[in-house]
Amino acid sequence: MTNQTHMYREIREIPGVVTDLLSDGHATIKDVADNLRCKDIKFICTVARGSSDHAATYFKYAAELTLGLPVASIGPSIASIYKQKLQLANSVCISISQSGQSPDIVEMARSAAVQGALTIAITNEPDSALARVSNQTIAIHAGIEQSVAATKTFVTSAVAGLALLAHWKRDDALISAIERLPQHMESALSYDWPALRDTLKDRGSLFVLGRGPSYAMACEAALKFKETCGIHAEAYSSAELLHGPVSIIKTGYPVLALVTRDASEPSIISVADALAKQGASVFATTDSTQLANRLKFSTTSHPLTDPLALIVSFYAFIERLAVESGINPDMPPNLKKVTETV
Repeated sequence: MTNQTHMYREIREIPGVVTDLLSDGHATIKDVADNLRCKDIKFICTVARGSSDHAATYFKYAAELTLGLPVASIGPSIASIYKQKLQLANSVCISISQSGQSPDIVEMARSAAVQGALTIAITNEPDSALARVSNQTIAIHAGIEQSVAATKTFVTSAVAGLALLAHWKRDDALISAIERLPQHMESALSYDWPALRDTLKDRGSLFVLGRGPSYAMACEAALKFKETCGIHAEAYSSAELLHGPVSIIKTGYPVLALVTRDASEPSIISVADALAKQGASVFATTDSTQLANRLKFSTTSHPLTDPLALIVSFYAFIERLAVESGINPDMPPNLKKVTETV
């Protein structure tokens, strides 16, 4: 197998498709933001599954940090299976789906609109069923994605949500940082963490840590370990790890800490160093750790955009790890590109 998998090519398309989103999608994002600013929004809810749900988790932290509005994740089965009606007046419901086809996501978005929410779809298919039942749609402009493992659609979904928040808040510093993201993502592609690849080639399990917005990236990373490499990975907030899961860490147990340059950095570093002192094999994306192995990273110009560059480096890493392990990351067993659940 060569390293020219679909996943390899699509990861390297990320800077370009983010550029396309920020140019071709600018007018729509600004229009949706202007509409939200005119509404009396009291809270936000999200509807998503899989990688899209990790983009929704990232959106949750970004929204709470920028707007000060609480964000709740709604289980799609509340509408599709349980037929429960939620009280969603004065809310905005953000549904994120690459295909816009999963019946449970579509039904929850439809129900949310009936129950008084302003509904917004973030999708790669602007003519999908999800778009049709939503009040407004933001297309992510990712183009065709052939690998089962979502990469460029995850990143563009996350960027679309962040850009919506930046324009809703009229945060010029964040808007400027988002506009510069493609160049930072280009740099991030060169960091594929060979020392971590060597450590994990014979390992079957690890923890992935983050906190705040980087916790969403830890969730995405843990999923990619499973679906592209067959490695069992669990994602935790670095704080949650100490509430029980830390007890299974033995000497040499691998831990990846996804650290970004925000207020959470000291706390994650503290946990990473403590685990390394206990004998764990810890790798961290920071220059400030004393005991953990340091991984290279691309720094952006804003704390909220740092995690987006970081996940690009992770994608470059995980695709190489899969290929070097003799696994085709484009065709994970028992999975297909579009998952439709009721």
